[in-house]
Amino acid sequence: MKRICLIAGLALLVLAWMLLAIENAASFSVHMIVHMAVVAGAAPLIAIGISGTRHDFVARLPMVTPISASMIELVVVWGWHLPALRALSETYPLVRATEQACFLIGGLVLWLSCFGGGGAGADARRLAGTLGLLFTSMHMTLLGALLSLATRPLYGAGLVTCFGMTLTASQDQQVGGVVMLLVGAAVYLAGGVALLARTLEAPPAAKHGKG
Repeated sequence: MKRICLIAGLALLVLAWMLLAIENAASFSVHMIVHMAVVAGAAPLIAIGISGTRHDFVARLPMVTPISASMIELVVVWGWHLPALRALSETYPLVRATEQACFLIGGLVLWLSCFGGGGAGADARRLAGTLGLLFTSMHMTLLGALLSLATRPLYGAGLVTCFGMTLTASQDQQVGGVVMLLVGAAVYLAGGVALLARTLEAPPAAKHGKG
């Protein structure tokens, strides 16, 4: 199962970055689709694949908790959506590559910290991970709402093309905000609920195993 998740996560990551390379980098909708594919699709799958293995680098960083990882994710996501940084990312491929690397690393740190790795403290970390993912869902929801309900475009001006469609800057931003609302908030909320359910089921399973 871990191998399947790892392969699926890597494949999704490659597809997302290929989409960013062939589609209009100035389109905020394209950016958001790729962003969600990386942090809410590829990152959790890759994290499942490497959690508890020697590649689980977060397990060797006890100072990284799900809450602190969620704060790191908040800074990364909100920071790269500042209009000045978005403009740089749209213009310069090196900045765009740095942005995507930050999204991937931030996503992996969050999901790995929440999945808990191995060891006796895994259940406690997963319980804290529930709070971390729920908090992330909240700030993703807030940012998505701000972007989709903004009265003026924050990124660019004029018309942009997205998957062959021509959109105004406001429409492009609204579509991107809705993508964040529908995908980002839902995935992190579902992850938090799944972690909570897994943690609550763990003690009875452990007791049964000892019997």
